[in-house]
Amino acid sequence: MNNKHREHSVKKIKITTVRECLADLLELPGDLAYHGCIITLIGEREILLENYRSILEYRSDHLLVLTANGRIRIQGVSLSVLYYTELEMKVTGQITSVLYEI
Repeated sequence: MNNKHREHSVKKIKITTVRECLADLLELPGDLAYHGCIITLIGEREILLENYRSILEYRSDHLLVLTANGRIRIQGVSLSVLYYTELEMKVTGQITSVLYEI
């Protein structure tokens, strides 16, 4: 057999973590399984963040929040943290952008 004409098939292998396997097995939502931050925008005036870790920076024109998987930067005008608890926070003001930083 001529080596020039030999075809090789390559199989793709999906690598999954134990966390992914358990999440699939138990049918857990992604935010619970991967500690994802849930971001709910209400128009351009309110944002609700759930599952965050801490506030890193807070000014009237931006807010930087630490999550389990990165940072979220909220930019805007007259931003104000209306309330925050261990589980969630609500930010109001004129929101101009929401950036996810890894």
